[in-house]
Amino acid sequence: MPDRADQHAARRADAADRARARALRPARRDDLGLRRALSDRLLPFLVAAMTFLAALALAGFSASSDMAASWRGAATTGVVVQIPNAGAPAASGHTTRRDAVLNALGAMRWVSAETPLSDAALADLLRPWLGAAAANLVVPLPAVVVLRLAPGSSMPADAEAALDRLAPGTMIENPGIWVTRLTRLATSLQALSFLVLLIVALIAVSVIAVATRAGLAARRQSIAIVHLLGATDGFIASRFARRLGLLCLSGAAIGALVALPVLLALGRLATPFLPAGGTSAATANLVALALLPPLAWLIGWATAQIAVRRWLARLT
Repeated sequence: MPDRADQHAARRADAADRARARALRPARRDDLGLRRALSDRLLPFLVAAMTFLAALALAGFSASSDMAASWRGAATTGVVVQIPNAGAPAASGHTTRRDAVLNALGAMRWVSAETPLSDAALADLLRPWLGAAAANLVVPLPAVVVLRLAPGSSMPADAEAALDRLAPGTMIENPGIWVTRLTRLATSLQALSFLVLLIVALIAVSVIAVATRAGLAARRQSIAIVHLLGATDGFIASRFARRLGLLCLSGAAIGALVALPVLLALGRLATPFLPAGGTSAATANLVALALLPPLAWLIGWATAQIAVRRWLARLT
């Protein structure tokens, strides 16, 4: 009988220990009651909105960079030479004006290739403006030659004057001026995108700092008591950092998912204006989008660590 009584007592003690462990288990997961102090509704929504804006800014930065590269490439492939009265004799009298200009261009080192446009190709270019009458114009059209510049070369300033001496009236349309202006525009867009990213990051840090201070104010007495009982600054700061980091991670994941279809739609619209390698830029955008949630977690974790440690330093 005593053995049975001892066994029953031991079982009751084990059951009491298990019940006590189950009762203490939630407290270990949320030692400071931060689930009540730090709301899981407003902060993730704000982080999701800022992640969406950051994704758009990154896409704008990437697209403007690709367009600038495309426009710079156009400066080396879009030089057009117009030769009026191409069939008339040249100034030398030994050949036609068109052949004289082509021979001169072939001897110039800064020209990598010259491609004369046929009358049919020129009519096709004019058809959107002149319709079917583009192939039957009474006014003679000038001969058009598209030049490709040699790598690392630029068109000399006196190139048009040299061709004009062979065939008076010859003009060179160099898009370099427009390319320079468009490149400056793309650079301005890149700077604007970077500024937006910086502002979003600063706002995110401010919002997280305010949320941390609100949580500290809500649990001030509990934190002060735990701190007096021997809890280190690192222990308290790590609890806040873990909670805020997870809230920022969840909010950024939602914002990235919402931004994904928007970026894909914008990418389809921007495809005609991007170079042939635009698919690599789209891949880079997707990689950057995937990195936004971990970056948001890092910002939330670091901001909470700094804010809590500074608050505890003033507490002591």
